[in-house]
Amino acid sequence: MEHEKICLAHGSGGKLSQELVEQVILPAFGNPLLNELHDGASVNMAGTNVAFTTDSYVVKPLFFAGGNIGKLAVCGTVNDLAMTGAVPRYLSVGLILEEGFLMDDLRKIVESMRLAAKEANVLIVTGDTKVVNKGAADGIFINTAGIGDIISGSHISPKCVKPGCDVIVSGYIGDHATTIMAGRHELVLPATLQSDCAPLNGLVQKMLKAVPQIAALRDPTRGGVAATLNEIAEQSKTGILLQENAIPVRSEVQGVCEILGFDPLYLANEGKMLVFVDAKYTKTLLDVMHQHPYGKDACVIGKVTNESIGQVGLQTNIGGIRIVDMPLGVQIPRIC
Repeated sequence: MEHEKICLAHGSGGKLSQELVEQVILPAFGNPLLNELHDGASVNMAGTNVAFTTDSYVVKPLFFAGGNIGKLAVCGTVNDLAMTGAVPRYLSVGLILEEGFLMDDLRKIVESMRLAAKEANVLIVTGDTKVVNKGAADGIFINTAGIGDIISGSHISPKCVKPGCDVIVSGYIGDHATTIMAGRHELVLPATLQSDCAPLNGLVQKMLKAVPQIAALRDPTRGGVAATLNEIAEQSKTGILLQENAIPVRSEVQGVCEILGFDPLYLANEGKMLVFVDAKYTKTLLDVMHQHPYGKDACVIGKVTNESIGQVGLQTNIGGIRIVDMPLGVQIPRIC
């Protein structure tokens, strides 16, 4: 690793995050369960297949259009469990509070967590609270962990992705990152644009009931669709070819990207997922997704191929193909 010190890009979900995991974390903790590098671990406990995941949330600003750090923490952990093919059951919550943090703001955050947990049908069953000196945190940081039951008959893993799979996205991309950026820099955006933060477990359960043959699921958070697809291509030893004109991006998001020089493919999402499924099941799956509010805009954006192994390509509107690389730096830090 070239860097002697941690930089913000190590938390971006891109190439430096990948290097941090591969060169520091895995050498210390590597084991068959961790080495899957999925959104959560699939473990067997007393003969039952259980999914287990954890995440920490340091988003800035704490409150934004469509949610806040509390809603984000619950939805993010619920979604990580759902991406493993599990039904989320129980969450833990760890709160790190800075001295001087407003009690009213804490009440709002806790209430949003309660509502998100209710929607996702999970229970918050244990937790911890720590208070640090003023200046030692940015108001509040939240850690959540979750466990859930693996849905019988499902086998969700990047290694199940094969040439011939379609790549489906559940809706418009880039909404969350654009909203956070607007809130951080006090940009005025249409009221119709807000974070897509939402629990996806209900939708995933309906999808797996209809098509248990789904190969892989992944929520494209840090690093966006680009980082997630690069990870999948590398882990599955396949190539992925996207169609530019098929990728759903809101005009408001596209406008901000054009002004500030961002690419929507690299922007974080908190209520979207990428789905890999054999093309023969695509229509059935899309029919199910379109009946759910969190999947009504789902569409096919590309295919898995046996060419350009480990790479993601984008068929552009003018007919060429450009490589969609793993992001190196960080476009917008502390996005979740």
